[in-house]
Amino acid sequence: MDFQEKTGLPHTQDVPAFLEGLRRLKEESGLTLRQLEQRAAAKGELLPRSTLSSMLSGRRLPRPELLATFIRACGHEERVDAWLAARDTLAAGVRSEEDSAETAPAAAGPDPVPAGRNPTAAGPEPVPAAPVPKTDTDTEGRGTHAPRSRPYRRLLRPRLLVPLTVVALVGATAGVLGTRSEDPGPGPATAADAARESSGQTATRTAREKGEIPRGAIRLHPLSADRLCLTDGHVRDGRYHSQVAVQRPCDEAPPQKTELRREPGSDGYRIQWHHPEFGTGCLKVLDSGPGKGLLEPWDACDRAELFQVVPAPGRGVVTLRTEGGRCVGMAEPVTAERTEAVAQRCTTGRHQLFRVEPAD
Repeated sequence: MDFQEKTGLPHTQDVPAFLEGLRRLKEESGLTLRQLEQRAAAKGELLPRSTLSSMLSGRRLPRPELLATFIRACGHEERVDAWLAARDTLAAGVRSEEDSAETAPAAAGPDPVPAGRNPTAAGPEPVPAAPVPKTDTDTEGRGTHAPRSRPYRRLLRPRLLVPLTVVALVGATAGVLGTRSEDPGPGPATAADAARESSGQTATRTAREKGEIPRGAIRLHPLSADRLCLTDGHVRDGRYHSQVAVQRPCDEAPPQKTELRREPGSDGYRIQWHHPEFGTGCLKVLDSGPGKGLLEPWDACDRAELFQVVPAPGRGVVTLRTEGGRCVGMAEPVTAERTEAVAQRCTTGRHQLFRVEPAD
């Protein structure tokens, strides 16, 4: 397989394919972020690890000078012009789409949700003037007219941020009120279920009281691959295009920060991500579609997963139980970089145990 086939450069028809080519180029180089930074510095160029991590995990085209430095650091200086030409072509197409969107009539109404997209991850919809009767239900039991939460990785144009945020907040309030009155709720719990829930809640309280859950920025190390950290990335087989939780070398995690945030009035925790470019998002277990079982960051933290953090043998070691009674674990191969975190049937395996420690 030649270089072009490995990087996918001739097939970069859109921005996601272009970025996937960059990630493949980095993997083919066999270099870590630190090594790429050092190779660039040896040539008198700047390629900070934090900036490189943002580029490889982002959704936007990199700046030309950053792209050129990265390509050279990977050892393919002869291909710099080809990559820059491909980037410029894609950038021109993006600007054309944005200009068309700005000149479209304001009263055209909301765009339809493209076929195949997970409806729970689409953008916010306008709030109707009057209540809309519930006709269908999605996989979470909400009406199809319920407000939808977007993945936090999809950026908003700055001048549209405030009005869309207001609409989303109003819509979310209406949706919560509506689903509380319409959802049938969970079925009757067995005595064993109640006992497990009580045990999990008690254990979570004990973990916080013992100081096993640090406050502030943390690292989550899967015990099956303790040198790696749970952070953002992409599905290896490409079946789902939004960013999800994967395990990667810990030095590739910045500038993103992870926190375990206690939900007020609850024994549960949100796994919250903070990124200087993409903002704040909380992990949600996807229950349908091509991303079923994966953990995706959502803007609306109040609709994200509420985890029970249960202590396990070992200092700072915990299991992360989902609201559906499953456990967060690493898919196969459990020791490989970029393996996805998924919701699984709970076992005693090390791939479902995480060591929590304060971030440096």
